Amino acid sequence: MGSDFYTSSILPFAAIIIKICRAYTNTQEDFEDYYQEVCLQIWRSKDRFNQQSEWSTWIYRISLNVCLTYLKKKKNNPQELASDSLPPQAIEDSHCFADESVNQLYHAIRQLSETDRAVILLYLEEKSYQDIATIIGTNANNIGVRIKRIKQRLNKILNSEDI
Repeated sequence: MGSDFYTSSILPFAAIIIKICRAYTNTQEDFEDYYQEVCLQIWRSKDRFNQQSEWSTWIYRISLNVCLTYLKKKKNNPQELASDSLPPQAIEDSHCFADESVNQLYHAIRQLSETDRAVILLYLEEKSYQDIATIIGTNANNIGVRIKRIKQRLNKILNSEDI
């Protein structure tokens, strides 16, 4: 991958990639693998970008697809699943955000389904309902209801952890 492409087309969107990869991984090693694979897939697919959407939307979509593909592979490989089941403390330690509330939020987000994780991450990025629908491949009409239900689930998860 050329450093010019990385510097101009990937690095400005690194925060997007990092947030998505963090939400779908439990270890620093997995995070690094996912991040690297996302960057590689962005580079491989750059010529297929048809400019019908924003470049950031393209980045989101590729990032989500890579993470979801890796998760499916892990589910189909019992050896990887066994090595991935770390105690909760190890999971928390692998996500070294400066703000502990952010760590707790990501821990709660990782407990959601793959699709719900994507929806809430995009919502937290202040994407429009139409953008969220485009990125995850669904109808914009149901995004608002879905977000409300996800927030309720997250609230329940976060409140149960405080006890």
